Amino acid sequence: ERDEAPMLFIGEKVGRGCEGEAPAIDIALDPLEGTTITAKAGANALAVLAISEKGNLLNAPDVYMDKLAVGPGYSPDIIDLNKSVTENVEAVAKEKGVAPADIIVCVLDRPRHDKIIAELRAIGCGIMLIPDGDVAGVIATSDEDTTVDMYMGSGGAPEGVLAAAALRCVGGQFKGRLLFRNDDERQRAYKWGIEDLDKVYDLKELAKGDAIFAATGVTNGSLLEGVKKLRGGKMTTESVVMRASSGTVRWVKSEHRNN
Repeated sequence: ERDEAPMLFIGEKVGRGCEGEAPAIDIALDPLEGTTITAKAGANALAVLAISEKGNLLNAPDVYMDKLAVGPGYSPDIIDLNKSVTENVEAVAKEKGVAPADIIVCVLDRPRHDKIIAELRAIGCGIMLIPDGDVAGVIATSDEDTTVDMYMGSGGAPEGVLAAAALRCVGGQFKGRLLFRNDDERQRAYKWGIEDLDKVYDLKELAKGDAIFAATGVTNGSLLEGVKKLRGGKMTTESVVMRASSGTVRWVKSEHRNN
């Protein structure tokens, strides 16, 4: 709806409906996380999917969500959406044993984030601005190679659920709060059983129980290589599949031949 693109509607039932023969699951997906990135051949466009047992993924309405994420290894609740940008950065820096200026924060490059960016710059914080793809931005906090310590800012709520499912598998903390611009968006939330519109959700409230997260790179990025077209019609892809209960992360490189 947000991108005027065909989509599964929230709550749509798919599959054969074999009651008793197969487990009922919830699915959250984004077939192309980073449409503008892909159009401009930028970095970190992904096709992403999260799966959990029925009722364990938040039925996030198609609205925006205020997001705050940090990688693994920190004390519980070290980040707090009710605290300022400076307070959150200082808390992470203190526990990491560095100055706030040594913390790198990933933020979507949007006018709505001008105040966040200004406050980060005022404390000398490192900033990684990304054009799109906040699922990849959140996941980056769990990977030391990206050098990203935190993620801040607002983006799509369904993407927040996807990112939370990924962090459930690889470690980290996530806080999310739904943002509503009008009564129509509030009604969407009520429709899916969300009564407390100001609630701050943590990782395990967005993606409960066991969860599986999978992503395939569409364009090259910090997490995955993108789709490559080779001679003879051959194509290669790189995917990652993660599971929360086991902490397993599998990397899958595939070759697709045009026979």
